[in-house]
Amino acid sequence: MSLPSESRTLALCNSKDLADSGEAVPFDVVYCGQTCMAFAIRYDGRVYAYLNRCAHVPMEMDYQPNRFFDLTGHWIVCATHGAMYSPQTGACRGGPCRGGLVKIEVSETDGVVHWHTARNLQPVDF
Repeated sequence: MSLPSESRTLALCNSKDLADSGEAVPFDVVYCGQTCMAFAIRYDGRVYAYLNRCAHVPMEMDYQPNRFFDLTGHWIVCATHGAMYSPQTGACRGGPCRGGLVKIEVSETDGVVHWHTARNLQPVDF
């Protein structure tokens, strides 16, 4: 099965569902042919989304469902390995990392967060 080459814009959640440094909104994606979890967060007023896969060892990172921020609310942290990532870029900022998180393009308009699919990141039901 080949992946679509054009991106689509899909409504992901309401803006009010994401609080600064709060709980994430999870969603399923097909990444390079595999079904995976992803998450959207709000940090410093902006929305970001990433594949829920640590760059150190590819496993889900949340320490409780939809919880990714450390106690300071300034870093995304892998509960298993302690790797720390920048919420704005997904870049590794400490701990055992090999690169950064896989970024997923999102935007926010009129109270809705939208996911912009990509060739290697598609909805499960494509």
